[in-house]
Amino acid sequence: MRARAATLLAMLLFSRVLSAAAAGDVSSEAPPAPESSVTSADVRTSEVRPLTREDLEAWLDGFLPYALATGDVAGAVVVVVKDGATLLQKGYGYADVAARKPVDPATTLFRPGSISKLTTWTAVMQLVEQGKLDLDADVNGYLDFEIPARDGQPITLRNILTHTPGFEERVKDLIVPEGAPFDPLDVYLKEWVPSRIFAPGTTPAYSNYATSLAGYIVARASGLSFDEYVEQHILTPLGMEHSTFRQPLPERLREFMANGYARASDGKAKPFEIVVSAPAGSQSSSGADMARFMIAHLQKGAFGEGRILKAETAEQMHTTALTILPRVHRMVLGFYEQNRNGRRIISHAGDTAWFHSDLYLFIDDGVGLFISLNSAGKEGAAGNIRKAVFEQFADRYLPGPTFDGKVDPQTAAEHARMMTGLYQVSRRIETSFLKLLGLASPVEVFANDDGTISVSMARNVAGSPIKWREVEPFVWRDVDGESFLSAQVEDGRVVRFGFEWVTPFMVFEPVPAAISPAWVTPALLAGLIALALTTLAWPIAALARKYYGVPYGLTGPDALAHRRIRIASVAVIAVFILWAVMVSLIMGDHLLSSTADICLWILQMLSAVVFFGAAAIGVWNASVVVRGARKWYAKTWAVLLALALLVVLWVALAFHLIAFDVNY
Repeated sequence: MRARAATLLAMLLFSRVLSAAAAGDVSSEAPPAPESSVTSADVRTSEVRPLTREDLEAWLDGFLPYALATGDVAGAVVVVVKDGATLLQKGYGYADVAARKPVDPATTLFRPGSISKLTTWTAVMQLVEQGKLDLDADVNGYLDFEIPARDGQPITLRNILTHTPGFEERVKDLIVPEGAPFDPLDVYLKEWVPSRIFAPGTTPAYSNYATSLAGYIVARASGLSFDEYVEQHILTPLGMEHSTFRQPLPERLREFMANGYARASDGKAKPFEIVVSAPAGSQSSSGADMARFMIAHLQKGAFGEGRILKAETAEQMHTTALTILPRVHRMVLGFYEQNRNGRRIISHAGDTAWFHSDLYLFIDDGVGLFISLNSAGKEGAAGNIRKAVFEQFADRYLPGPTFDGKVDPQTAAEHARMMTGLYQVSRRIETSFLKLLGLASPVEVFANDDGTISVSMARNVAGSPIKWREVEPFVWRDVDGESFLSAQVEDGRVVRFGFEWVTPFMVFEPVPAAISPAWVTPALLAGLIALALTTLAWPIAALARKYYGVPYGLTGPDALAHRRIRIASVAVIAVFILWAVMVSLIMGDHLLSSTADICLWILQMLSAVVFFGAAAIGVWNASVVVRGARKWYAKTWAVLLALALLVVLWVALAFHLIAFDVNY
């Protein structure tokens, strides 16, 4: 989860009633599968195969070993269930590279990351059906601390289950290595409540913090710890004997835990990851256990002779959809849509730093698919492998029609023009210094010569930008696939858009002009270059004067201003270097929180002194030089330095380099 958050920040990781969506309305009707009665693309029937164990195993055996080897991924587990039973569960590669220990689908534990949320939300729905929780009540009624209102509105469990409580992202202490100190859940939740940057129910913004709130509420409402509740009411009833939320792992399960790796070829196992935001991602499970969980949901809460949810509760969980944008996938209660081939599919993905997983329920077909890998692999290979397995599985065994349409070229060109620009993702850090990462790789939408549009962060397996062609007003379809992109337009301008990789739980909105990378990034870079040149000129000029025996030619106020602007330039460059080092260390998990906090306090105070002081010196220096008798180029340079230092000050304020807060 932290890996996914950091990736988004450093670039930092869905449908028809648009007006209702803008108001945050939730439909109680079952989410329809994509329409096929209008115009549909050809159904791929030439390669349709019956979903049998024999065909499935032959296909996976031909694909996964090669994919893991070329992607430098250590191991994987794949499980497919059908009609209430496990059709296939199989391990590939190694759970322990050094020991050459193979993956056992029955007992090897993987970390499904955010798929853990489905267990948490199942627990919430159990308590809802018992009348102990209300999806639409203010969550403050269940807590022993307060979540501040936003625009006078509290948040509800329905908001949390649809990722619309409006919290900004929180990444501090999300995952720590085993052995490092970490706070218990209640302390983690209370020590800092992330700012709410959107009104509830209006804007999807994925939140691990919010899900952990839900887990804490489960504990308080049930009178048990979260771990105990899940064990007693979900894991044990389903016979999930090789599963736990406990951290570190219970002794009885340690021998079954797969190692996590950056790459298989590294051969160096990573420490067990402690997910501090536990209800959002701390689960450890075998493939066989995940099969049991999928079967229970596919059978509307029933498993064997038992039941973890009433049928009507499971139906509510699977079908209550929140429409934000047309055509693209939507959040239901906890799950999100991943419809394909005209079939209704609900799912969830999960990523820790080293484990990468997907779970899909073909809800009307009685089929479930789970895949988990224990390495990120080469160039993000784990993501491509997961995507390929799902898409090829769906197309091979569960084909169907795909919605298609057409918009006249003139309209398509105008809409493409309206879409072009820079955007920021709704899942973001807004009130801390890590907001600065948004300048590094803004999300850009651009029009292509062939009438399609592309998004800078959306690329296919080959690494090329995906092209979307408009198929109905402000709805585009991937020209080489089935994914959709759609936009919301108000008063003739695009106010948000999303595409199917991310839109169930986040959208993209235009970057405000005041902080737009279109001008801030080049202005900041130009300013820092000017300050760096001034810094370098100081010793170079001194050495040159000494070498040639030329005296220092300035006196009085000119000499004082000249020296001070150089000192200011050196100080600003030094502080920016310190910020770059600090952000790198924090995002790379190279500093403990306690150490990072001290360094951040010092750096923030230093930033306030240096950036305000340097800006004042820059303006004063320009005033002295412009009113003096120096050459025109000296006056021009003085004005440029003043502007550079004012830009630096604006960036420091707007992106919270000057802010006495160590939360992020």
